[in-house]
Amino acid sequence: MGRIKQLDSQTANMIAAGEVVERPMGVVKELVDNAIDAGSTRIDISIEEGGISKITVSDNGIGMDADDAQMAFQRHATSKIRTQNDLWSIHTLGFRGEALPSIASVAKVTMVTSDGNDATKIVIEYGQTVSVSAYPCNQGTEITVEGLFYRTPARLKHMRSASYEASLIQDVISRFALSHPEISFHLISDGRDALRTSGQGNLQEVLYQVAGRAAAENSIPVQFEDFDYKVTGYLVKPMITRASRSMMYVFLNQRMVRTYKLYKAIQDGYEDFIVKGRYPLCVLQIEMDPHLLDVNVHPSKWEVRLSKEIQLEYLIKDNVRKALSGSILAPKVEVTQARQEYYEPISFDTDSLIREAETKKEPVIQTAPVSESREPEPVQQPVIETKEESLYESIAKEAEADNAILKELNNQVKEPVSEYAAANVRQEFPHMDVIGQFHEKFILCAVKEGLAIIDQHAAQERVHYEEYCQKLNQNPVMMDCLVPLVVHAGNDLVRRVDELNEAASDLHITFEPFGPDTLAVHSVPAWMKDIEEVPFLEDVLDQFRNDRESKYTRMEKKRIPTMACHHSIRFNRSLTMDEMKEVVRQLSLCENPYHCPHGRPTYVILDEKELTKEFLR
Repeated sequence: MGRIKQLDSQTANMIAAGEVVERPMGVVKELVDNAIDAGSTRIDISIEEGGISKITVSDNGIGMDADDAQMAFQRHATSKIRTQNDLWSIHTLGFRGEALPSIASVAKVTMVTSDGNDATKIVIEYGQTVSVSAYPCNQGTEITVEGLFYRTPARLKHMRSASYEASLIQDVISRFALSHPEISFHLISDGRDALRTSGQGNLQEVLYQVAGRAAAENSIPVQFEDFDYKVTGYLVKPMITRASRSMMYVFLNQRMVRTYKLYKAIQDGYEDFIVKGRYPLCVLQIEMDPHLLDVNVHPSKWEVRLSKEIQLEYLIKDNVRKALSGSILAPKVEVTQARQEYYEPISFDTDSLIREAETKKEPVIQTAPVSESREPEPVQQPVIETKEESLYESIAKEAEADNAILKELNNQVKEPVSEYAAANVRQEFPHMDVIGQFHEKFILCAVKEGLAIIDQHAAQERVHYEEYCQKLNQNPVMMDCLVPLVVHAGNDLVRRVDELNEAASDLHITFEPFGPDTLAVHSVPAWMKDIEEVPFLEDVLDQFRNDRESKYTRMEKKRIPTMACHHSIRFNRSLTMDEMKEVVRQLSLCENPYHCPHGRPTYVILDEKELTKEFLR
């Protein structure tokens, strides 16, 4: 008796802070969540030393009166929900009422807020209220967090460097800007601008700010939906990839989440277009009925549960592949580095500079005119004029170019519906006139834009790959096994053998129980003679066990490209003109003629205009 006691509120808040505010990025996320829920159109964030020293978040939202401002720091006090039924239809980013008391328990927090009539300032230091007073300010809320984790050294010592923590905060603000392009965000890190968005509702403009010019210029607008889900956003063409999935932005009802199954669905849609080990860039906004989304999974709200998640995976995967297939994906190669000019250091020998000017005419050297007077004139330093722009001029021109690009992007999104429709229109394969073969590896062709260089091996891989896939769609020739193929499956799969056979029906393979934990296959399609049958069947079972698609469309990603590779034209093989024309003809008939099954490009184009520049014409 008497061993179990209820913890005091301060200790409970510090325990909650361990989940809600794991690091400065978590503090910023919670505060910006509240600012967005308050109806803000402008949110300013300022951090010092990666947020460890100081974080300030100010907004122009509806604000609070004195009573609400004090109540906001009470545990589980919130304006977002009222009853338990509201948990199944959450329309706001925050709802738990844990963020402010948790933050205030591990830092010094100063809040200044006004609802337009009543203005209040509250100071709380590590869970203890210091002062509550009237304080004149504009409508909105400003919260300053200082000395985060200073009284919890175990947490503080696990913080990374200030620059690393600042990069995490910039990443989360970038995600806020992409999920809410209608809100203006301004992030200042150690007194310097780190990110600024206009808040004009232009998602492509925000993509330009976050991912750069190349990503914005090569983005494809998408819009697709079914009965439950509506997906909009941009896919970046697969010529631009990353080494991690950090720039795959997926938002559910404008909420940033980590949902790896949806990331995988996007990767599956890109699978034909990028090489293994690389990840795509995209921004997808997914809208759904709030009843299909359970956000009450973890205090940090990064994790969610989705109803009909498999349905959404198929919707994303199929439409991402369709959108990419309908775009011109052959990369154009810029050759601006082909011609190199070398400049020697400027000499201060006047005679040599004059001789150089007379021979090269550039740079031009202007010297002072010779005086007719016998008195010696002061020595004039030569004035050297070159055609090279100054650093400031080049920066100004780059800024003008960026502004022009942004203006062009703004014009492009004025009619988004027409863009979405254009993205789904399949582009025609360009007409190619074969010129010849280069080093017995590449086929050279003249196209309207310039010079097309075809990788003969990759092109044949694509042709054979689609031929094999087409054969799998049809009823294949079956081969009876002299000795049945036996695969260990486990008792659970043996009992679900009927479900397994239905899922693997497109493979034309039938599993039969062969003991309490073993399955047997008595006949297989003829195309399986080129692969190891038992490992292939084990892969089928593993994918079925993990509730993944077991049909050939998944199997082909691993096996069929290898088969296509082994039967394709190799490098260092001389081709006749007729053979090269046939390669081009077969490639033009492919559904995706731009990439081999491994994601490498089948051909690239050297732009004629760039080539002409290199010859100074």
